[in-house]
Amino acid sequence: MIDHRRVLYSDDALLAVNKLSGELTVAGAGTSDKLSLLDFLRRDYPGLKPLHRLDFETSGVVVFARTKQAADAVLQTKFTGWKKTYISLVAGRMPRESGVIRAPLPARGQGVVPAETTYRVLQVFANSCLVEAEIATGRHHQIRRHFAAIGHPLLLDEEYGNKGINRVFTREFMLRRFFLHAAKLVLPHPVTNKQLTIEAPLPRVFEGVLKKLRSAGR
Repeated sequence: MIDHRRVLYSDDALLAVNKLSGELTVAGAGTSDKLSLLDFLRRDYPGLKPLHRLDFETSGVVVFARTKQAADAVLQTKFTGWKKTYISLVAGRMPRESGVIRAPLPARGQGVVPAETTYRVLQVFANSCLVEAEIATGRHHQIRRHFAAIGHPLLLDEEYGNKGINRVFTREFMLRRFFLHAAKLVLPHPVTNKQLTIEAPLPRVFEGVLKKLRSAGR
């Protein structure tokens, strides 16, 4: 059972939950020894079906279908009308206040396909930026790959990031996981077709880092 305060939205068709960083959305190969968020939720919501996933380190809004009919309705639309907004900390000072990153990325079973990330800089620090990124259909590690492609990888991202900058940040803040938070999801309801907007607050650790960066003027 999870803390009820993590439930962001619930009706007969959908359940939205605030996923924690370091939590599996669903169990995958090689993770059978660790219970996933879906495993915990199914104790209270039998028959729950995952609609999408967030990476292990990523926190924020994740939505499940409570019925097969709801799941089928979403999958048939291929997620048309879904808009995902993320908040992240990236390395360096972005030269523009906003922009669009267009770079093709690999997609399962489709080869390399077009991918687009729209971003807006929310706050600039001495050696990093707080950014908001919006995607319609997410590719594997899309936001992480796209920001790395323009020379501003996510801080503490060991796969696509700058290891030297990451080491400095880890020494200062004693943290090792990158900050990528699925802050908002807009989607059409699979039954009523009414537009839903579901939001998740920033994790306390993320808020704490931002507070330190702001107070230090960096």
